[in-house]
Amino acid sequence: MNDKMNLQSGDSPLTGNALPFGADGTFRILQVSDPQDMVHPRRAMLKMLDRAYDTLHPDLILFTGDNTLGNHLLDFGPLRIETLHRPAFTLRQMRRSLKHILMPAQKRGIPFGMIYGNHDDMNDVTKAEQFALYRAYSRCLPMNGTDETVDCDTYAIPVCGRTGKPVWNLYMLDSAWNDENGQFWRIKKETVEWYKRTGAALAEQNGGKRVPSLMFLHVPLPQTKDLCVPCSENDPGAVKDGDGWVRLDTEKAQGVLGEPVSAGEDPYGLFGAIKENGDVKAVVTGHDHLNCFDGETDGVRLIQSGAASFRCYGGRIRGVRLFTLYEKEPERFDTSYYTYDMLCGRGPAAAARYYWDADEWTATKYKALGGTVLGAAALGTAIRILKRKKKGG
Repeated sequence: MNDKMNLQSGDSPLTGNALPFGADGTFRILQVSDPQDMVHPRRAMLKMLDRAYDTLHPDLILFTGDNTLGNHLLDFGPLRIETLHRPAFTLRQMRRSLKHILMPAQKRGIPFGMIYGNHDDMNDVTKAEQFALYRAYSRCLPMNGTDETVDCDTYAIPVCGRTGKPVWNLYMLDSAWNDENGQFWRIKKETVEWYKRTGAALAEQNGGKRVPSLMFLHVPLPQTKDLCVPCSENDPGAVKDGDGWVRLDTEKAQGVLGEPVSAGEDPYGLFGAIKENGDVKAVVTGHDHLNCFDGETDGVRLIQSGAASFRCYGGRIRGVRLFTLYEKEPERFDTSYYTYDMLCGRGPAAAARYYWDADEWTATKYKALGGTVLGAAALGTAIRILKRKKKGG
């Protein structure tokens, strides 16, 4: 349990989100991307997250977008039939949905933060209203409640050493939203300016030296596509992309490409600013549920993590990613990805839970249930007929 939520330091406007390294000189971050569920969650995901918290012992949990299946909060039963919009009811459903993923962190005393994904904003609950739901939990970081130039989920999390100065930093950036004009996966100009301004402020605290950082977005940057190359349908790892096929470029990246990279837009040069500043050691994203890889292009490391959700498509890549930072080695970090199978095992109970909850098995499951119900009804009818015949004879 992390008993020390924030450093008790007032020497910087950035220390509101600041967290300390552990006594062993490490700091562990658990990325949970695309948990993407609703009021009645799939228990397999919750079991997987519980096991991750209890076995990986994170010092911080980051929910990196699509934290609820926001456009289906008012669906009717198991069928994805959207009901009428009622803002007050939607807000209540979102509060209940978020409780399933936030309360386990709260009970364990683990600090957490978040960014929004494209699904979070696809309803009549505003980002500000959602922000208040997160902040109702005492273990939720302050995030951004004051800088109105950027979204409430654009903020920095300094990880500080014993002197109270930042040794590492985590950038959390908004990259997806919806408005009356449609849906956007784009880095805003104000966000790029904020990144430059915040990086300079952190460097000033650090004697003029840039603070090594990880940057978390929901939607991948367009340069992530550079980690893929065209290929033939029969190549190992090939996935359909429009009229052609692509696979990971193994000279640039390692991992799993399960679907084409669905990148956002970067019209104001965030990627270029990252290259110029040189502080970001990796850009970490989610969004594409079947992708889980680690690569580098043009000098920038790009990491994509698979989805945690069982409510949406995901396959056996469902899982979470752990990052470990080191106080005495500020240029180094380690990362590992943990799937459901790795955390929960492949025993009968875990396998049954996976089968029952995984979205790709929903049609088969209901078909089997329907067949079972029909079979039981037919058997019951046959027994009643036989009994009647027996009585009549």
